[in-house]
Amino acid sequence: MSYELVIKPQAEEDAGEAALWYNEQRENLGIEFLEELGEALSRININPFLFQTKYRNVHVAFCRRFPFGVYFIVERNQVFIIAILHTSRNPMIWKRRASR
Repeated sequence: MSYELVIKPQAEEDAGEAALWYNEQRENLGIEFLEELGEALSRININPFLFQTKYRNVHVAFCRRFPFGVYFIVERNQVFIIAILHTSRNPMIWKRRASR
């Protein structure tokens, strides 16, 4: 089954802020982060149910190289990416987004 990935605006902001921060640390590191994020999104798209349910209907896929989780909800044939957050961030951030 093919899923449509829908990245919520707040999740896009999460990714953009992280990429900017990584680019400040080292040239092109933000690009490497975005490539890694793309790989995580591809894994989610292939089979979103392979990933752990974190809270109610929210699943999480972790990036392999960077300490980030991609939080998402599956509804029918769509996957809604609600947050892309560093693993040390407060979990209430993605929980609030999931309850909307």
